[in-house]
Amino acid sequence: MLFNSAVFLFAFLPITYLVFWTLRGKNSRWVWLTITGYVFYGYWNPKFCLLMLFSTVVSYLAGRGFLRWKGRRERRALLVVPIVADLALLAWFKYADFAIESWNWVGGLIGRPPLAPLDILLPIGISFYTFHTITYIVDAYRGTIQPTRNFWEFSCYVSLFSQLVAGPIVRFRELQEDLEGIDRADRGRYLDVGWSFFIIGMAQKVLVADTIASVIDPPLADVASLSTASAWLCMLGYTYQLYFDFAGYSNMAVGLGFMFGMHIPQNFNSPYKALNPSDFWRRWHISLSRVLRDYLYIPLGGSKGSGWLTYRNLMITMLLGGLWHGAAWTFVVWGAYHGILLSLYRRFGHVWDRLPRMLQRAGMFVLVIIGWVFFRALTFQDATTLLGTMFALEPGLMPVGTAALMVMLLLAGAIAHLAPNPFELKHQWKPAAAVALAALLLLSLVRIYGAVNSPFLYFQF
Repeated sequence: MLFNSAVFLFAFLPITYLVFWTLRGKNSRWVWLTITGYVFYGYWNPKFCLLMLFSTVVSYLAGRGFLRWKGRRERRALLVVPIVADLALLAWFKYADFAIESWNWVGGLIGRPPLAPLDILLPIGISFYTFHTITYIVDAYRGTIQPTRNFWEFSCYVSLFSQLVAGPIVRFRELQEDLEGIDRADRGRYLDVGWSFFIIGMAQKVLVADTIASVIDPPLADVASLSTASAWLCMLGYTYQLYFDFAGYSNMAVGLGFMFGMHIPQNFNSPYKALNPSDFWRRWHISLSRVLRDYLYIPLGGSKGSGWLTYRNLMITMLLGGLWHGAAWTFVVWGAYHGILLSLYRRFGHVWDRLPRMLQRAGMFVLVIIGWVFFRALTFQDATTLLGTMFALEPGLMPVGTAALMVMLLLAGAIAHLAPNPFELKHQWKPAAAVALAALLLLSLVRIYGAVNSPFLYFQF
């Protein structure tokens, strides 16, 4: 189910909201949010609810095990077994066909017969709820959290519809207080803030990201026909599309969280205002950056070892971060590209930091655009063709809709580079703000009814 769909806006959300606030006890609210989470997820394909249920049960039992057994061997088993189970499911559904394709490419070089692809359907959101369960297990093992004894509380956390299929990646400790006090939540306290976040997020997705996508998708489907100017325009468009699409989803998730008494953390902090690679990853997909830092980079040794060990840890973290985004070598290269940027900044940052701030910001933005080429391209050939066109003087016609694209780029650029992000706003419903939000909501609804519903880009991850 999509946030930007009529069935969600006019059926699922009102029913879920009204029933939730009619219920009074903790358990009844946990159960209701669990049920609605599975309805929301199963609307796409009900059979994959069993996967999420399996992961939930295994991780919950591991948490109960940590409460019961204190021996080192038992605790290690409780850590390893459920994580291996979760990663095995993720590997099968997300990476099995990728492994076969990679083997067939290598096999073709050495004369081995190809393997038939399995054509496995990727369950939406599996990467996100897998990270939710894994971080819960690791935090329980480390003693960072006290595992819950209540199955419904944990299942509510895993299946919470507002952040289920595309994040943010919310750790249990970040929601535990809200979950424990769910029966004391005040419906009116954060309702205005919730609706404000939700409407702003929907406008970012529907009015900005989808409008840009409608212009740039046709020419990017045939990158060989692009001129240098149109290639840069399209990639600039994709840079804003991806941001407003994913940030829009994250802001809608935050708004929905507020409506149900949950404080979902910030996932984007004006990333295109970043001054350097480190600053960018403190601002972009913050929840993933923190997970990679706390559960991969630091356990590898972080920056405590020699310079070369730190570079190694950075590269491993970013390579796996790229692979997490998608089962394709283009994503691995994108991760490696950012790993190299982070390593270079660590080595030569003192030189970069002497540049004027405006030049730092502009230079980092261009580097990000170049990286998005690998993120957007379906194949290496498309990526290399597009990069070659961008850095050569290739003549050609501008794509249809260039004038509209230029207007949207100016609007998107002004918001992304100059305006405050939703977490920097006060969300006070004064008359002017209320009229502006009402206008955004109306325009978004008109756009939703006038076009085919567009899935969020991060659904594929």
